[in-house]
Amino acid sequence: MRHLSAWPRSLAALLLAFALIAAAYWSTLAGMVEIWDRSGTFTHAFLVPPITLWLIWRLREPLSRFTPAPAPTMVIPLLLVGALWLLGQLAAANVVTQFALVSMVVFSVPMLLGIPVARAILFPLLFLYFCVPFGEFIMPRLMQWTADITVAGVRLSGVPVYQEGLQFVIPSGHWSVVEACSGIRYLIASICVGMLFAYLNYSTLKRRVLFIIAAALVPLVANWVRAYGIVMLGHLSGNKLATGVDHLVYGWVFFGIVMTLLFMMGMRWQEPEHKPDLSAHAASRRGSLLLTCVLLVVALLLPRAGLWLIERGDLTQTPAFNTDMLPDVGQWHGMPVGFSGWQPAFTQPAATWKRSYAEGGRQAAVYVAYYRHQDKQRKLVSSENMLARSDDPFWAVVERGGAESNGFSVRTAVLRGGSVSGGEQRLRVWHWYWIDGQLTASDIKAKLLMLKSRLSGRGDDGAIVVLYAPEEQPGGGAAALGAFAPALSDALLPLLAEVRAQR
Repeated sequence: MRHLSAWPRSLAALLLAFALIAAAYWSTLAGMVEIWDRSGTFTHAFLVPPITLWLIWRLREPLSRFTPAPAPTMVIPLLLVGALWLLGQLAAANVVTQFALVSMVVFSVPMLLGIPVARAILFPLLFLYFCVPFGEFIMPRLMQWTADITVAGVRLSGVPVYQEGLQFVIPSGHWSVVEACSGIRYLIASICVGMLFAYLNYSTLKRRVLFIIAAALVPLVANWVRAYGIVMLGHLSGNKLATGVDHLVYGWVFFGIVMTLLFMMGMRWQEPEHKPDLSAHAASRRGSLLLTCVLLVVALLLPRAGLWLIERGDLTQTPAFNTDMLPDVGQWHGMPVGFSGWQPAFTQPAATWKRSYAEGGRQAAVYVAYYRHQDKQRKLVSSENMLARSDDPFWAVVERGGAESNGFSVRTAVLRGGSVSGGEQRLRVWHWYWIDGQLTASDIKAKLLMLKSRLSGRGDDGAIVVLYAPEEQPGGGAAALGAFAPALSDALLPLLAEVRAQR
């Protein structure tokens, strides 16, 4: 019974390791839980830890045959995920730090209990990764697919439709696809539940993979059918049904019915429960538990120490723009009153600057949001930052694309909305990032430039530069920005460098 007597001490060490991870990386853990709480997309993550514990509890009898065998060599992957957490923290990449945090928990198990034990509970450990709020980056694509397929279905039904991006108009009213209509909540929840269902009901890899694929495809198709059905129900009822909050309720009811049917079909191919014989893996070379614990503590605290050393030299001075700077830019003269009340929806910048210009009969404007000392609530590159939110009552993005300006790529968009004088207005928008003197339109490259800047001791300063002009006729706004952008860049870039030097 020696292997049974070793369990209490090893489990106590594992619980202390989990407590150390929670204490040392509390900000990352709290940020993850905060997202679960405020985002309906990831509310299911509250159930992941208890489900993981239940899955492990189901294997308690075969696990009792093991003798816990600490594996000091697992300190290597633990150090790697610690370095990954540090890099994610420096680049303000929340999803990276959260994946690293869960990986610390996962790798602590084989390190303290042994690789055979971890192999026996591999699926429950991997299931913990559903705690990470990941996947929102595909939301814009899902929203566009939903809009396009819904419009195609409505047209096939004989209803005329006029579509602009995520907005479309039919004779009975105006519709738009927002985040809640993207289907991402259905998709992520379905994949999570589908993987659990496949693990519990199938024993062969083929059936598990096929069911998981079905669990990913069915909610996508169901969401498109749901969106089409809601639009047609609203249209045929004179907008008395499936409007307002009703369409969200109908959507979840429909999704519940579809998923119930999917699981009922999946049960038809259910395989007898098969618990593998784990006794053959019970023997393992044991390492010193005390030495392993020391190595684990060092590996867990090193990233925190590295972050402290890097941040120790950071100054806290708040950046500031002179509101009167750049009264003129080349042939472009500053305007006392802007031509549009629109402003990008960027969260908690450290400083902002905005000015409108005119040259001949053309108009253009610039908006700069500057970030310093970024964290999970306030960061330059974030899915929370956008040109116009989907629930904005006045402005909507109806076109996206790219262009070349002054030798580098920029992102482009067309916005439709209100104007300072009333009526409808269209704006052509160009935008890009400025990171430590370098320009890019790529989110990933911006994160890497920020990481490079922080590792070199130059801080995390960065800015978004947004240019916009009225699009009164096709191509008019792009022509104005094509002339305005080079002149502005020559004057603005040195000023951004001066703001950065205020550190």
